[in-house]
Amino acid sequence: MDEKDFAILEKLMENARKPVKEIAKEVKLPRTTVAERIKKLVNKGIIRKFTTILNYEKIGMPITAFILVSFIPNPDISQRELAREISKIENVREVYIIAGEWDLLLKVRGKDMEEIGKLVLDKLRGMKGVGKTITCTCFSVIKEEM
Repeated sequence: MDEKDFAILEKLMENARKPVKEIAKEVKLPRTTVAERIKKLVNKGIIRKFTTILNYEKIGMPITAFILVSFIPNPDISQRELAREISKIENVREVYIIAGEWDLLLKVRGKDMEEIGKLVLDKLRGMKGVGKTITCTCFSVIKEEM
């Protein structure tokens, strides 16, 4: 990766639908060069996928919360398996295995606090391997990148 690849990545992160011709003009490279570099970035796995960033408020899911989860070691499920199972729960957007006092960090979205509460109380806390949880809700989002 060189500075030209990083410049192309920056333009794609701003808008993945931006035409190659436009990106080429902005980074001052030939269109074919930019297209080939994008293809290589995809093939190398640097670009994993092109995706859509939603405005969650406009689709009725304005509440964002982060949930810290402690893992209770047991023979039935590993921490990684628990993380994978949690990732399948509706409205769970991100799952991280972390170091420190807590074992997992989740980012969840919901239409209201009641929905977030149901996710925690009815789904998450009933899962084998889940110990304590702590939920932190967001007042507002200042910066969010994908």
